[in-house]
Amino acid sequence: MAKRRVSRLSDPNSFSCTTFNILAPIYKRLIHEDHACRESDIRAYWFHRNQRILDLLLREETSSIICLQEYWVGNEELVNMYDTRLGDAGYINFKLARTNNRGDGLLTAVHKDYFRVLDHRNFLFNDFGDRVAQLLHVQVIGLSQQILIVNTHLLFPHDSSMCLERLRQVYKILQSLEAYHKDNNLTPLPIILCGDWNGSKRGHIYKFLRSQGFVSSYDTAHHYTDADAHKWVSHRNHRGNICGVDFIWLLNPNKCRKVLKTSWSDAVFGLFKYHVRRASLTEEDAFAFLKADNDGDGITYSGFCEALRQLNFIGHPNGLSKEETKDLWDQADIDGNGIVDYTEFQIWNPTRWDQAVTEEDIGYRVKHAVLYPREAEKGLWPDDYSLSDHARLTVVFSPTRLP
Repeated sequence: MAKRRVSRLSDPNSFSCTTFNILAPIYKRLIHEDHACRESDIRAYWFHRNQRILDLLLREETSSIICLQEYWVGNEELVNMYDTRLGDAGYINFKLARTNNRGDGLLTAVHKDYFRVLDHRNFLFNDFGDRVAQLLHVQVIGLSQQILIVNTHLLFPHDSSMCLERLRQVYKILQSLEAYHKDNNLTPLPIILCGDWNGSKRGHIYKFLRSQGFVSSYDTAHHYTDADAHKWVSHRNHRGNICGVDFIWLLNPNKCRKVLKTSWSDAVFGLFKYHVRRASLTEEDAFAFLKADNDGDGITYSGFCEALRQLNFIGHPNGLSKEETKDLWDQADIDGNGIVDYTEFQIWNPTRWDQAVTEEDIGYRVKHAVLYPREAEKGLWPDDYSLSDHARLTVVFSPTRLP
């Protein structure tokens, strides 16, 4: 098969990026001959569906970067199918299996006409969800511009106790990006985060990444605000609920960001306040709850820990560690006197910092973004869509001189 060059749309300097959770056959439920089974049991079904997925991915407007989740790395025939068709189309493929032989994982494909891969790293979270992430450091062909690209699939929130672990997974990704910058003595680079984040615009993951300066590319392209969560969807889960959980996040080097540890603490505090609201506690009641049995006017560290324990934030293997709990306390105790008074309790505000940007820095702007099937762009899910339980999201970026 002859290699087909990727279309560069109307701008020779633009590139496109696709994220798509393709629903691993080992997870797709079927009723076959009146018996419940998984698609992985019937070769003809999964083979045909994945050929159709590749047909969709390799249409004329093929993406420069393809990030797939729930890629069935445990099946050699399927792996060879993707390697062959993507390779023939000009892509270099990077695969990463989830830990503990879960069967699925990630595939990131980079087209050679667009990018030279300078380095790539695998991040293993080694958590109870066996989640992983990929980092690719690429350089635009013919230009000096470099970009960091991440592909990941976060834990599904089967219950509210898993929200903390998903926050921690994002925190680990951002920590790894900071470490990579430092270890390689890099100036701030544009960062693109792709994947299935298993959380909507109403959730804590969205707020955490926004606090770090990232913008949702799809929302940027359509001029949506943070309040427009109902206007698009990208997933229908096994419970039949539809929501928008697939994102391509963009961070330009000139964005003002919170200190990462501070942003993480704020995200955990936000999760704490969410649980307090669910319990219908007022701000004064929440303060009293944190004081526990302290007769004084403020919250002590022991009372703080007891409240976290009652809310299931600590006291189990997947809760906050002692170090994380102490960091959280240090963030809350603004004046460092060992007591959080009511004023400090109301504040919990972070400081901000700016990264140095030189006049030569180039970032990216979002030109266009589209979901497939197109009904997802109206907040609907078509009953006849069978490629996956997720929509494909594609975003077009073009370079821009940063102010």
